[in-house]
This record gives sequence, C-alpha cells and structure tokens, in this order.
Amino acid sequence: MAWLEPLEALVENLALGVMFCLEAISVLCVLVGLLKTARLTLRLWQQRPGQPLPFNQVRLKFGTWLTLALEFQLGADILSTTIAPTTQDLIRLALIAVIRTFLNYFLDKEIEAEQRLGREQHQYDPDDRR
Repeated sequence: MAWLEPLEALVENLALGVMFCLEAISVLCVLVGLLKTARLTLRLWQQRPGQPLPFNQVRLKFGTWLTLALEFQLGADILSTTIAPTTQDLIRLALIAVIRTFLNYFLDKEIEAEQRLGREQHQYDPDDRR
C-alpha cells in the first residue's frame, strides 16, 4: 500500500514534533519549579528570620512541579512507543508510569496532611485574633 507511506511519514513527523514539544515543556516545568521554589525559600527566610525553614513546604512545592514535568515526559514517551516501540522503550514507559503514579500518590497524601495541619494550626492558634 504505497499510498499509506506518505501518510505514515506525516504521522511520524507529527508525533516527533509533539514529542519535542512535550519534552521541552517538561524541562520548562522543572526550571519554573526550581525558580518558584527558590523564590519561596527566599521569601520564607525573609519572613521568618532566625527560625528554621519549613522544609516540607519547600519540598512539596518543588515536588508538585516535578510531578507535572513527569506528566509531560510520560506523554512524550507514549508517543515514542507509538512510532517504533522497542522493548527498551516499553520498559522505560512502564517505569516512568510507575514512578509517576507513586510520586503522585505520596505527594498528594503529603499535601493533604500539610493542608490539614495548616488548618488545625490556624484553628487553634492562640495569637490569632478574629
């Protein structure tokens, strides 16, 4: 079926272009996450001089961005396996999916716990005058 070859080439080139975009967005997510986390860290240091830095808050901020980057990376890997799937590509895709799933699960649990703790502290804060 010679008439399918140009269509196949078009789909492959389109997939390669989308893969590049997804990988670039993934890198941008890591970069933006790093910058926003650094800004948060500096702001917390300025607001709380002499107090320990709330490590969990900083870590969760960056972890959220890393999770987003992994989502885009997973999309790029899915596209790469549709073009010319090798065993190595499929293993890589499965590993990224497992890592992303575990990371999302535990990150969500930590964010929920952090938010619950923040609400409880705000509710029982004796210095909070309403």
